[in-house]
Amino acid sequence: MRTNRRNFLKKSALAGSAMSLAPIVLKAEERKSEYKLPYKNTYVKNSFVAENEFRRMDPDLIEPPSFENGKKVLPSPFWKGHDDAIDMYWKAWEIGIGHVRKPEPGSGFVSSYLDTAYNGNIFMWDSAFITMFARYGSRLFPFQQTLNNFYSLQHLDGFICREIMASGDDAFHRYDPVSTGPNIIPWSELEYYNHFGDWDRVNMIFPALAAFSRWLRLNRTWRDGSYWTSGWGTGMDNMPRVPKEYNLIYSHGHMVWLDACLQQLMVDKILLKFGFVLERWQEIEDIEDEIGLLSSYIREHLWDEKSGFLYDSFADGSLSITKGVGAYWALLADVLDKSQLDKLVNHLNDTNTFNRKFPVPSLSADHEKYQTDGRYWQGGIWAPTNFMIIKGLQKNGYDKQAFNIARRHHDQILQVFRDTGTFWEYYAPESANPGLLARPDFVGWTGLPPIAVLFEGVFGINVNLPEKSVNWKINLLEEHGIERYPMGKEGLLSFKCFTRNSPSEKPVLEIESNIELKLNLFWDGGGEQLIIQKGKNKF
Repeated sequence: MRTNRRNFLKKSALAGSAMSLAPIVLKAEERKSEYKLPYKNTYVKNSFVAENEFRRMDPDLIEPPSFENGKKVLPSPFWKGHDDAIDMYWKAWEIGIGHVRKPEPGSGFVSSYLDTAYNGNIFMWDSAFITMFARYGSRLFPFQQTLNNFYSLQHLDGFICREIMASGDDAFHRYDPVSTGPNIIPWSELEYYNHFGDWDRVNMIFPALAAFSRWLRLNRTWRDGSYWTSGWGTGMDNMPRVPKEYNLIYSHGHMVWLDACLQQLMVDKILLKFGFVLERWQEIEDIEDEIGLLSSYIREHLWDEKSGFLYDSFADGSLSITKGVGAYWALLADVLDKSQLDKLVNHLNDTNTFNRKFPVPSLSADHEKYQTDGRYWQGGIWAPTNFMIIKGLQKNGYDKQAFNIARRHHDQILQVFRDTGTFWEYYAPESANPGLLARPDFVGWTGLPPIAVLFEGVFGINVNLPEKSVNWKINLLEEHGIERYPMGKEGLLSFKCFTRNSPSEKPVLEIESNIELKLNLFWDGGGEQLIIQKGKNKF
């Protein structure tokens, strides 16, 4: 009888294998069972893993909620004259709630979770993006705990597989070039913390995140400290990046992979922030060192001033010519200066590269492999990368571009929704159609446009609980807002902006809240800071 991989790893540590770890408590029935090792134990101690409480948890089998109850609890948006967008919003929740799963017995999963909607397995970067929109439903169901299942199945050396089967088995050996990535889970956890202020969760997840980050640094870098991965490892399977002699999907191609470097830099800064607040900065000085190394490396070796873009680097040090959407992780990594950022962002306005009928294609339109039907990552429009770009533009003050992309992206998803009644894995860049061979009912990460992009990009409402603030950047002229908006453990708000005649007209607002907050209000040509008092506020 096959024993779960997580239990095997625990047993092998206690059996006196090649390494020594802090004791891990096993249940009596687990200690009695025997396991025949399929191969030699080559695990190397990672001190953070012994602190990972998720590996010792009992499963928390929460029953999936019903959509009928959800409509009474979930945030309720309104947008005058756009009833179809509101219908799409609720349909996304209906499909998503229908994809909530309970762990299989003996899998090692510790939490009920929102399924990736792909093949029955959970995927690292899908789940990170899924929780970006699902956090709005936290009063209904603890969707963020979807990520707990990756932490619970962390290996003794810190490795976490990028794809895990419902049985709890890894889809790949940890030393397979496609075994893990992209490392963006800490970004989801930061967004969740900024929204709900759950510092207890940060304290719990920090060891798992630090251990995984260290594993990547020890096992996915070249001797100069730059990062490598693979087509599957980036999640952007068939983007034409490696030289012809290497496999497009499975090989690292002896390249420096731009997005892996940018993502690790972004994550390092998040972990450093967490570490300082937790007063654990002395334990992660290696992270601080890597921030300096990666920042310099990316600017000096992966930026091309002439074209104003970031690229992968080949084994001989030359730069690739492939412009891919992965370059825009630079917006969240804080690595380029203002002049360089301007040039990078300008490509989003260029019809020859990324400003196509629908934004933002995964591959620039001037590449020979660009496909008008998307063909997966050869031009496809993907909800997760568009969300990344929107959030990165907002972070760097490119608010008009962020709104433009958010509105056009939301419009495409809505047009296809009207025609098909559902959501798709990805979309075509040149027509209002699903991408070729895209999977339907993909909520899944395509819950981002009808929920998170609507709230944060189209409506322009973003919150930060640690700063006790709401940023509302108003672009719409029609009356719009959100009722039952959750913030923090108990906070509940209702936002309403009344109809305006022009973008430059100062908005008239009505906000009801049970907590006091700062409101940073912006509109075309104006802005002010206001105080939201408890009760009903009119501005």
